[in-house]
Amino acid sequence: MQKTDRTETTKNTTSRDAVKNTKIKDSGAKLIFRDPVLCAQFLRGYTDIELLKDVQPEDIEDITEQFLPLLQEARDSDSVKKIHLKGNSDIDTLYVIALIEHQTKVDFDMSFRILRYIVYILTDYASEMEKIHEGITSTKAFRYPPVLPIVFYDGTERWTASLDFKDRTALSDLLGMHIPSFQYIVVPLSEFSNQELIDKQDELSLIMLIDKLRSSAEFHKLKEIPEEYLDNISQNSPESLLKLISKIIAAFLHRLNVPQDEIGEFTDQIERRDFTMLFENFEAYDVQAERKKARELGMAEGLAEGRATGLAEGRAEGRAEGHAEGRATGLAEGRAAGLLAGRSESILDVLEDLGPVSSEIREQILSEKNLDTLKIWNKGAAKVESVDEFVEKFLKGR
Repeated sequence: MQKTDRTETTKNTTSRDAVKNTKIKDSGAKLIFRDPVLCAQFLRGYTDIELLKDVQPEDIEDITEQFLPLLQEARDSDSVKKIHLKGNSDIDTLYVIALIEHQTKVDFDMSFRILRYIVYILTDYASEMEKIHEGITSTKAFRYPPVLPIVFYDGTERWTASLDFKDRTALSDLLGMHIPSFQYIVVPLSEFSNQELIDKQDELSLIMLIDKLRSSAEFHKLKEIPEEYLDNISQNSPESLLKLISKIIAAFLHRLNVPQDEIGEFTDQIERRDFTMLFENFEAYDVQAERKKARELGMAEGLAEGRATGLAEGRAEGRAEGHAEGRATGLAEGRAAGLLAGRSESILDVLEDLGPVSSEIREQILSEKNLDTLKIWNKGAAKVESVDEFVEKFLKGR
């Protein structure tokens, strides 16, 4: 691991790429590809492409902003890079498309999404060449640059989508040679063992080790990381890169619902280069799971108390109106209150999995007294993609 010119390169990128994405899952991986040092480590260590074995941060030019506005869907975690090749007499430029996939389900239309990128990139390249030499694209000697599509997949399922666009086209068995055919590279994080990542001995490998975690309970797996591995990163990484690593890891820990104060302590250790006992002292737990347990316990206690209170009040009133009627009224009210509370908490649980829920939204849901309305909201929360979409569809204007 070298300290050379990475400091300034990373410093410039770090200040520009604060976590703006509301989708926490995308934020961390997006920052990996936006940073030239980490991007170079990824291309060298994870793609197995000979042309990229010696790529350096200064060889990478980010041109993402030229192409994302052309796509209708929100893909702000994707990146487009122009790689300046050294010592290649045929062509000095290679384009790389880096797409990030976190979805539990595999995206079987990935090859078509990539085809659109390729068309945009090559169209832009031809336009630029025509500005320099009018008519050059019509000459026999003109060649388009290669475009290398890479999908970084940190989902848990095996990637089963076809890698070749031809396989997504009807009658490809009969018209194969007449149909566009290319394969994209999939880098499935789950297939790398912890030891394989540690052997890479770079900053990106530490980020990948955290990204592999699927629950806070899995942190115990990282306690076996060799001290010399952590010492190497803490001693040789520039300060600006450590800050970026902290930011990326914080995004991943948010995904695991780790409490904010624990995330702060963990990332502060990284920025201070204090990697001693980094994982041994980190008592990660899922704050949402703990809250859910507490809510369930509170609901059970509340229902029991409400039932007892209802029965007590029913007995008191029963002296005048009859024990049976009082008991029935108390039980009915307690049961109704419990159903409302349970349905409200269920909605909040689903929304909290999508992102932060403001106190105003929480109060509006908890104060709703119509059970039918809560049932509709509960079903709606399970279908939306974000908290904002839920508010827009179900709470706005109420």
